[in-house]
Amino acid sequence: MAAFAAAVTTFAAAAVLPAGITPAQAATAKAATAKAAAAKASTTKAAAAKADIPCPRPKVKPPKGRPPRPVPPPDDPVLRAVGGDALDTDGLIVPPGSKKPPALTATSWLVADLDTGEVLGSCGPHVYGTPASVQKLLLVATVMDKLDPKQTMTVTEGDLDIEVNSSAVGLLKGGKYDIRTLWLGLLLQSGNDAANALARLGGGKGGQPATVAAMNAEAKRLGAYQTHAETPSGLDGPGQFTSAYDLALIARQCFEKPDFRKYALTERTQIPAQKKLKKGGFQIQNENKLIYNYKGALGGKTGFTTLARHSYVGGAERNGRRLVATVLGAEAAPLRGWQQGAALLDWGFSLPKDASVGKLVEPDGADVKGTAADASVAPPAPAPSAPAPAAARAAGGRGLSLGLAAALAVILAATPLLLLLTQRRRRRLRRRPGRDPVVLPR
Repeated sequence: MAAFAAAVTTFAAAAVLPAGITPAQAATAKAATAKAAAAKASTTKAAAAKADIPCPRPKVKPPKGRPPRPVPPPDDPVLRAVGGDALDTDGLIVPPGSKKPPALTATSWLVADLDTGEVLGSCGPHVYGTPASVQKLLLVATVMDKLDPKQTMTVTEGDLDIEVNSSAVGLLKGGKYDIRTLWLGLLLQSGNDAANALARLGGGKGGQPATVAAMNAEAKRLGAYQTHAETPSGLDGPGQFTSAYDLALIARQCFEKPDFRKYALTERTQIPAQKKLKKGGFQIQNENKLIYNYKGALGGKTGFTTLARHSYVGGAERNGRRLVATVLGAEAAPLRGWQQGAALLDWGFSLPKDASVGKLVEPDGADVKGTAADASVAPPAPAPSAPAPAAARAAGGRGLSLGLAAALAVILAATPLLLLLTQRRRRRLRRRPGRDPVVLPR
């Protein structure tokens, strides 16, 4: 029929039809051609309507020397729809009738209600990003409840094994500090030395590696399926990723903890002197400028590495409403990371309380296995760390032997169909009915 219609079109301007083609046949072919063209136009229009809408961005040039973004794991359609099908976009998604969100340099961001779990808007909610020090929030979510803040510990040489010139509290080998001081050093000064010490203590006999495995298990428990930790501090590691959506899930868990809320709002604290080491004490200040400059600030966490760029998580409360903003891959100009978070919070508070484009899923969801052993979506990580999250979860936070962990990985790898069906069931369970969200043009 297509060839026939083409022949008719070729002779459309001729007074005489080609030999063997009757006027009735010509009319039928012409109608078929018009119908096919209309169908093609409809398909093109639908595809254009579904296309990602670019997020508002300022007209600034990226800084020279910025390294290329790490290659993320392959996208998975199930993971991209966690929290609602509307969140499956690399672009902008906002509620109907909302004003345009701020123009930011962040590659992805999200604003959500800490209490109801409603996602108010986002740019690339499930786009993989590199966390930097906001990953310390996952350490908080995993370890804080396990440690007595009044307990005194002694710093080891391994605790001080951090990247040269990276952020540190200034802990001393052999120094004695209480756990509360370590948390303050972690959250105020983003101390990687404090992160190592807390991870070592939280991992028990398994030490820091056990805590990293527990962090990955906790991420899956929270529904943060796109998050994979290689370090407790957020210092860059191969295969280490998160997303703006996952960060909101993790932050929500942190803001439920009274100690975290207290530490995150602490403006300054004193690191005690170490008399036996003949070293005096000193003061540290909170690097999160939101707590000094934003009405109703609840605190949060800053982050930066050359690879990750600036990341940020910040919460605030106004009129009994608590919101959180998450930012990944931002540049420091024209707005710093915390200022981009503040701009998003302002935008979120301007929306009505029933505004929503999706939902933050609850912990311990239907997909209990998550994607820890799913090779199609698991971040690239050196063996045997890939099965560690599942192993740690199965042991209730205790490490498994390498043999048992390997056996568990084999069993899980042999059931991809079961995992896929479970994931799809989770997707159906977590969709939220309501008005279709809309996207704003530039």
